[in-house]
Formats: sequence, structure tokens, C-alpha cells
Amino acid sequence: MTAVYSLLATVAAYLLGSLSFAVIVSRAMGLNDPRTYGSKNPGATNVLRSGSKAAAAVTLLFDALKGWLPVVLAQAYGPRYGLGDGTVALVGLAAFLGHLWPVFFRFEGGKGVATALGVLMGVSGWLGLATLLTWAIIAFFFRYSSLASIVAALFAPLYYVLGGGVAWYAEAPVGVAIAVMSGLLIWRHRENIRRLMAGTESRLGRKKAGRG
Repeated sequence: MTAVYSLLATVAAYLLGSLSFAVIVSRAMGLNDPRTYGSKNPGATNVLRSGSKAAAAVTLLFDALKGWLPVVLAQAYGPRYGLGDGTVALVGLAAFLGHLWPVFFRFEGGKGVATALGVLMGVSGWLGLATLLTWAIIAFFFRYSSLASIVAALFAPLYYVLGGGVAWYAEAPVGVAIAVMSGLLIWRHRENIRRLMAGTESRLGRKKAGRG
């Protein structure tokens, strides 16, 4: 039964991750579908282009929560069903994959920055904060949100390994899941990487159609 419980938890996490809050919040607040303007990416950054900071903030919060919640629940209630770190890793990764390829939205999802941060926060608040601080430092000095996300993604697995046994207990399955998320997040930013190399990426605080 342990394998069944683990499978059910993983599927549930994927379905939760498949809730594209950029689209849901935009509809609820009477805004245009974020997949029809700007970068066409269903994420908080593109929702911000609608002119509604409130909608972008709510989207960011819920996208992070859907990564955080499955991990926290698996850690809190998994042991009584015989579920360990392997399941924690699976549900975190599943929620992230749900955001990237949501079953409820024709598998057209976002880049996963907020959801990945939520997963990291669920694994360890200190890990999440270290990664968030890395994003903030790069964003502040270079003014590129995409570059900040890429650098934070590169450092997240390193932080997890280096902090193991000091700030948190590092477990191999969780480390692998974080590394996979980081790799996929960087891959989802491949267009941004091309624009960064070409010098055409939009900076924070500037509005350019089709950039994100």
C-alpha cells in the first residue's frame, strides 16, 4: 500500500500544480488571458503587464503555495503511511511539472519560478530564503528578472548540498528533485538566455511587448 499512497500523493500534487493561477486569477478579476499578450507566459510577471499589481501578487502567492503545500503535507503526514523522503521529492517535482505542463490548460504552462520557490520553502524555509535572496541580489544589481531566476536556479541545488547537516538534513531523492527542477527551469528560460546574450532582454521596470 505504501507505493499506492505515494502514487496518489504524486498525482494529487501534479493536479494541484496544474492549476494555472495566472489564468484563473485573471479570469476572476476580469482581466485578459495572460496567454494572449506580452510574453504569453501564464505567470505572475506576465500578469503584471495587465496593469494589475494585485492580480500579479495573488498569482505569485498561489503559484508558490501550490509548490509548498504538497511538500509540507508529505512531510507532516507521510510517515504515518510509510512515506519518506522519496515521496517528498516526488510530490515537489510533480507540483512543479504540473505548473510547466498543466493537464487542465492543454499542457501550456509557465516557467515555474514561483512554484519552484514554493517547493524549496516546503523543503526548508532557510533553503527557500537563501534562494530568494540570491534572486533579489542579482535582480537588484543587474535588473534582469530572467537572469536572477537562472542564477537562483543554478545555486539552489548547491545550497541544498552545502547546507546539508547544518541548516537542514539533505536527502539524496530531494536533492535530485531540486536539481531536476533547476535544470528544467533554466531550460524554460532558453529564449530569455538568447535575448540576454543578444542584449535585447527587457530589464525590470521597463515594458516591452513580447518579452518575458
